[in-house]
Amino acid sequence: MSCKAAELLADTDPAGRTDAFNPAELLLASVAACMMKGIERVTPMLSFSLRGVTIHVTGERQDAPPRMTRIDYEILVDTDETERRLELLHQNVRKYGTISNTIARAVPLNGTLGRLTTAAG
Repeated sequence: MSCKAAELLADTDPAGRTDAFNPAELLLASVAACMMKGIERVTPMLSFSLRGVTIHVTGERQDAPPRMTRIDYEILVDTDETERRLELLHQNVRKYGTISNTIARAVPLNGTLGRLTTAAG
């Protein structure tokens, strides 16, 4: 598959491939990418200072009929911003994400946005 100047290798082999995302993994990666893009878009508007972001997304799958039954996420932000500002960032990420809003209408999408803590901190 290709889009713009990018190529994507998808795992559609019934035996599976370790060098490509399967369709469910692509869906979860799309949710994470949407949230990351939202963070990159709103941080300048909110004058929100951060050093980095990590997003973990997991999905629960049902076999019959095959479908995702829930998607959970955890967004960890490396920042010195206040808890209230973290809540504001999370509200904006949830409100303005095209993919996350679309998915949330089809399956429960639940998660948190919190502060990244380091071993030293």
